[in-house]
Formats: sequence, C-alpha cells, structure tokens
Amino acid sequence: MTKLTHFDKNGNPRMVDVSSKEVTQRIAVARGRVRMQAETLELIKAGNIHKGDVLSVATCAGIMAAKQTGGIIPMCHPLGLDGCEISFAFDETEPAIEVKAMVRVCARTGVEMEALTAVSIACLTIYDMCKAYDKAMIISDIMLVSKTGGKSGDWELKVKSEE
Repeated sequence: MTKLTHFDKNGNPRMVDVSSKEVTQRIAVARGRVRMQAETLELIKAGNIHKGDVLSVATCAGIMAAKQTGGIIPMCHPLGLDGCEISFAFDETEPAIEVKAMVRVCARTGVEMEALTAVSIACLTIYDMCKAYDKAMIISDIMLVSKTGGKSGDWELKVKSEE
C-alpha cells in the first residue's frame, strides 16, 4: 500500500503538487448500474418518460459533472478535459442500464475521478428523471474499469470469472 499523498508530513490535508510530473495522455474508464423495474426500462427505451429523453439528459449531466470534478472534490486538480464520452447498455435480464464513461486528458495527473464522477452523476440523472415511475431504483457497482498514462502506468480491473 502506498502512503496517502493528500496529507503533508504533519497530517494536514493538501493538494498534491504535480508540477514536476510529465504531461502525458491519460484515459480513464468507469462504469455503474441503475437497476429498475422492467416497465421503467421499457419506458426509457421507448422515450416515454414525461421529463424527456433520459439518456440524452444523463449524457449531458455526466459530461458536465466530469468537467466540474475539480470544483466538487476537494483535492482534485481542475483539468481542461480533452474528451468525455458517456455510453449506455440495456440489461433486460436484470433489468438495468449500465452506464460507462471514458475521459481523456493530456496532463500531469489522471482523470479517474472525472470518469467516476461522470458515471455517478449520469446514474443519478437517470434516477431523477424516472423516480416518478420507480422509486425503488438502485444505483450500484460504480467503479473504475481502467486507466492509462502517467507514472504508475496502465491499470485494468480484473474480475474473477464465475465458475
């Protein structure tokens, strides 16, 4: 386990100084799920939620959130993102919507928090737009899937296969 970098030698919180780090392209991918009733999923797919196009609004919300991450998470560096993509996959058997965010930047620090924030807010937006139909929706499984670039190199989530 590496030591925590957001504290100084006296235990006080601090923003890590990244000025000596090399600028590299960094990419992070995160995902999450919104579980819901089958009827709710069908309403979303058919575009019949009265508040509007749920997935378009969730996409915009996720992108906006990624851009604001440095302003809402205290020790995150504000970054000028180079790209952010939000995608959705329907799981009929659960039923659920899987939300995925991919964020890119050329910078001295990574974009893991931006990807996680994008997924979180996109999931919350789906919940907000559909709560009149389904208050029992469950937001879960928000996690980093992969990251590339930087001093620590590439990383990918290893999921144990079910046997």
